[in-house]
Amino acid sequence: MHPLSPKRRSELRSEAHKLNPTVIIGDKGLTDEVVAEIDRALKAHELIKVRAATDDRDARNVWMESICEKLEAHPVQQIGKVLVVYRENPEPPAKDVKRTSRPRPRTPSPRPASEPRRRRPRTSR
Repeated sequence: MHPLSPKRRSELRSEAHKLNPTVIIGDKGLTDEVVAEIDRALKAHELIKVRAATDDRDARNVWMESICEKLEAHPVQQIGKVLVVYRENPEPPAKDVKRTSRPRPRTPSPRPASEPRRRRPRTSR
């Protein structure tokens, strides 16, 4: 796993600014379930914020290192109780295919037999 360049880290920080925390680490700490949830969020979003519920700065530093090591992710930023983590998805995103509920016919449908179209009367100037 190659480290992030300073320019890429700066780009990710600016992208993460508008994000809300996706996962919250509670009173029980960094459990296997929380790590699994972070893994799911990284698969879906690549860049996520994680909120830690502890006031212990050392514990938050250890959690950040542990998350990045277990999930092969990159630490982007840590401000207070918020950790920003990035992991690139190996598979390319699926192409958006526009689907309609029913296929359109090639020829237009005939107009229903009704009154002739009315035209606006011409006005003189």
